[in-house]
Amino acid sequence: MVNKPKAILLYSGGLYSTLALHILTSQGIDVTALTFITPFYNYDRESKAFKNILETVNRLKCRLKVVSLEEEYLSILKSPKYGYGRAANPCVDCRILMMKHAKRVMEEEEADFIATGEVLGQRPFSKTVERLETIDREAGVEGLVLRPLSAKLLSETIPEKKGLVRREGLFDIRGRSRRVQLELARKFGITGYPPPAGGCLLTEKAFGKRFEDLKRYNPNFSLKDAILLKFGRHLRLDDKTKIIIGRNKSENEQLVKHVSPEDIIFEILDYKGPVGLYYGTLDDSLLKKAASIIISYSKAPKNFPVKVKFYNRLGFEKIVESGAISMDEVHLLLIK
Repeated sequence: MVNKPKAILLYSGGLYSTLALHILTSQGIDVTALTFITPFYNYDRESKAFKNILETVNRLKCRLKVVSLEEEYLSILKSPKYGYGRAANPCVDCRILMMKHAKRVMEEEEADFIATGEVLGQRPFSKTVERLETIDREAGVEGLVLRPLSAKLLSETIPEKKGLVRREGLFDIRGRSRRVQLELARKFGITGYPPPAGGCLLTEKAFGKRFEDLKRYNPNFSLKDAILLKFGRHLRLDDKTKIIIGRNKSENEQLVKHVSPEDIIFEILDYKGPVGLYYGTLDDSLLKKAASIIISYSKAPKNFPVKVKFYNRLGFEKIVESGAISMDEVHLLLIK
């Protein structure tokens, strides 16, 4: 019995990587789907998107391997060798990191090659021929990465040369149009895939503004600092002071979940309102300004003073009395 060729597919659950999965399995290739979870993806193991990944992998009788990227990701986020895209996205460095992990998994599983759902020209920053070659070279996987959707536009890979993959069964898709991909999706019976914008928050301009602010005023930021950019409204009070205010119950819970013992939480006494986090100088005027802002976002009366409690888990506590300020004043402080 001849052993099937084995591939490690970088699998996000999106349309393009799902098409790559179908193309490979239709050629009789044994696929292990490799899914990465980063702090900035819109899914985790409990999300609907992740459950869709499990469902697809099980339906096609493939294996799934999940790798979580956290501290490694922080180092490239702070200082990416190949820079950022339009927002806070270090796409090239991120891809190199993922490819290095894919290489390790390929060696562990004794697979023949790596595959991705990448399309040439899909992203101006990271999907050029030169960038793809750079990624493969930096990760030490030159010639071993098959990109089925654009393979006919790229140099022949080792698995193609060895006859492990039929090149005539691959494609020559280029650019941002999804016409051919949607036709292939219909052919393979693929439905329920996520929208084309992707799941990485780092590509969003609003998130990028918050990240620029964090990097400027706190260059030694921690992974927790970066994760908190995902939640709430962020307002800068001065060069050393920033506050975060939850927009709903879920965000309030996330803010409290991510605080360290020394982090200062603030919330309104006696009235319903959001949770806030306070980072910076414990100056009375700044505390009063933070109190005024959270009151403005609450159900508390706006025409007389309201008490706001500032505290942390190390025993710090201070009650500040203040009144609301206008939303025009608040909007001037928003990081957006």
